[in-house]
Amino acid sequence: MDKFAEIRPYNDDEVAPALARLMADNDFIDVIAKYNLPSFLNQWRTLARILVRWRLRNKWGSFNSVEQVQRVVAQYLSMLIDNTTSKVTFSGLDNLAADKPYLFISNHRDIVLDPALVNWGLHQNNMNTVRIAIGDNLLQVPYITELMRLNKSFIVKRSAKAPKEMLRALSELSEYIYTSLQEGHSIWIAQKEGRAKDGVDFTDPALIKMLQLHGRKLKLGFAEYINQLQIVPVSISYQYEPCAIAKARELVHKRKYGSYTKVQGEDITSIIDGFSSDKGHVHVAFGEPIHTECDNPDDLALQIDKQILTHYHLHSSNYLAAGMDSEVSSSEQASFAARLALVPEELREQVLAMYAEPVKRKSFPE
Repeated sequence: MDKFAEIRPYNDDEVAPALARLMADNDFIDVIAKYNLPSFLNQWRTLARILVRWRLRNKWGSFNSVEQVQRVVAQYLSMLIDNTTSKVTFSGLDNLAADKPYLFISNHRDIVLDPALVNWGLHQNNMNTVRIAIGDNLLQVPYITELMRLNKSFIVKRSAKAPKEMLRALSELSEYIYTSLQEGHSIWIAQKEGRAKDGVDFTDPALIKMLQLHGRKLKLGFAEYINQLQIVPVSISYQYEPCAIAKARELVHKRKYGSYTKVQGEDITSIIDGFSSDKGHVHVAFGEPIHTECDNPDDLALQIDKQILTHYHLHSSNYLAAGMDSEVSSSEQASFAARLALVPEELREQVLAMYAEPVKRKSFPE
């Protein structure tokens, strides 16, 4: 019996059927056409779909393994890095063993790029890529579900509301993560639900409580179980924050009206904007595996936060937003000023606060 069938990534024998469903999905084909074909061809939808399907069948028609999909993802990620970053750097990988699985708990700034760049660092160092936790709120469109599960993503059932249903979903998730690690598969999961739109990175103790659920089932003490998970904090920093204007708009709207409701397709737009926008220098810092004697989720969350904050790489944009112009060259000052000028005036203060927050937290840690 496949007890994790509803949430796990696809296995090799499910790759070809999933790709066939993608190539039959007109919504997916139209998105590919929009961003890959000349604009005039998109006026002829039937022809555009024929061309896209022909291309995809040539590329994907013989695929029958997750590894083949991963190789294609690596090729696209390499092109994305070349086209939308000045450089991507890594630190801390020398603290990790290539033959060990880890539970990477990361700060979260971009829906898809964060785990993708973690994978890129691992791939470049001949380490296995991770299984990626993704909320079911992002899987409202069938082709997104197919793409994510093809790319080693597993589903976090955030839509569960009734207490019993929620506990069942969280227990299943906790056991799946533990089982994956025991079987030699590393895991990536964000330190809290949703992106840190205000620049404040912190670990939600609720995440630790979820992880602990399976430890309770095994009747293991808190520290004993947590140490088995081989938690590694990861700190990701972007010189130019993905979707900065959209994040600021949401925060300003919430402050003004008390709430914010996403429009249909907003998450997909954020994914595409994150891919396509200029990110400047991106740094991914891998922390040290946590071996703890603490006995509660709150203290462990603070240990994770300390590593994420300590290893967070500050960019010129962070220093400038915090008013530390002396730390930055005149050319970088001019570049950031030009970028800020493109931000609607009513959102500039929020965007600056977003960039300044990591400097404040490193200067005055709580």
